[in-house]
Amino acid sequence: MKRRDFAGAALLLPLAGALHAQTPAWPQRPVKFILSQPAGAGPDILARYLGEQLARLWNQGVVVENRPGGQNVIGAQAAARSAADGYTFYYATTAAMVTNAFTFKALPYDPVKDFAPVRLVGRSPFVIATSSAAPFKDLAQALAAAKAQPGAVTIGTEGPKTFSGMLADSVAVKGGVKLNHVSYTKGPEAIQDLIGGRIQLVCLPDAALTAFIKSGQLRALAISTAQRQPDMPNVPALAETFPGFEYTGWNGLFAPAGTPADVVARVNRDLETVLRQPEVAQRLQALGSLAEPKMSVPEFEAFMRGEHERWREVIKSLGITAE
Repeated sequence: MKRRDFAGAALLLPLAGALHAQTPAWPQRPVKFILSQPAGAGPDILARYLGEQLARLWNQGVVVENRPGGQNVIGAQAAARSAADGYTFYYATTAAMVTNAFTFKALPYDPVKDFAPVRLVGRSPFVIATSSAAPFKDLAQALAAAKAQPGAVTIGTEGPKTFSGMLADSVAVKGGVKLNHVSYTKGPEAIQDLIGGRIQLVCLPDAALTAFIKSGQLRALAISTAQRQPDMPNVPALAETFPGFEYTGWNGLFAPAGTPADVVARVNRDLETVLRQPEVAQRLQALGSLAEPKMSVPEFEAFMRGEHERWREVIKSLGITAE
C-alpha cells in the first residue's frame, strides 16, 4: 500500500470509532414513568393514557410505577435517584416540582438540580364539588354556610400545604370564610367520604372527579379556571365569583438530571406529536387536562422558572410557612 493510502486509512479510523461509539437507538427496552399519586388518581389516568400513545411510537412498553405518599416526596425522591439513562421519567405535578420547595424546610430532593425538564403536558383545572345529596346547590350556598358556622364546613383536600389545599384556602380567604380541612393521601378516599356524607366538599383535580360528576354522584360547584370549560359548560368558573381569579395546576414530564440531552429532546418531540393529535387533546380534556400543543425544552425550562416565582408569591400571600 502506498504512503498516501496509509494516511487515508488513518484518517478514517477516528470516524469509524466515533460511529461505533454512538448511543444505540433509543428506546431498546420499556420506559418507566414514576408518579407520586396512587393508581386511579387524575395524574395516574393521564400518564397511563399518554404512555399508551407513546408506546405505539416507540414500539416499547411504558410502565407506570405509582409511589404515593409524603405529599409527593416519596415519588419525587425515587425519580430523582433513578438512573439517568433515559429509561426512567417523572410524571410530575405542580406540587412536587414547585410548591413543595416553599412549604418544606428541607426536601430529600431538589426540584431544580435533580431534574431535567422534558415537556409540559397540560394544565389541570381543579374542581370544588359536593355530593349530589348535599344541600349546597352552588358555591355561594357553601360559602354562606361556612360564614354562618366558621370551621363547620369540611373540605377534603390533599393537605393544607398541597396544591388543592392552597386552592381551598385561597377561596376561603377571598370568600371571607373558614373551611375545615380534612387531609387525604388518596383522592379516591376523599371522594368516597364525600359521597358517603362524611365530609361536605372536596377540592381535587378535574380528572379525578369527572366520572363521578357525569354519573350524578357529585355536583360540581366551581372550576378553577378563568372561563368555563367546554366539557363542563354548566359549571361556573371561580372567576365568576372572584373576578380575575385563576388557579390551575399542570402536569409535565421530567428526567433525572444527567439524562442524555438527545433522549430528552426526542421525548419532547414525540410528546408534541402525540399531543397535537385532535383525538388525544379531546381525550385529555375529558380527563381534566388542557393539552399543551407546543412547548420546546428551552420553553419548558423558562416556564418552570416563572412558576417558581409565581408560587413563591402565592404562598407568601397565604401566610404559609415552611415546616
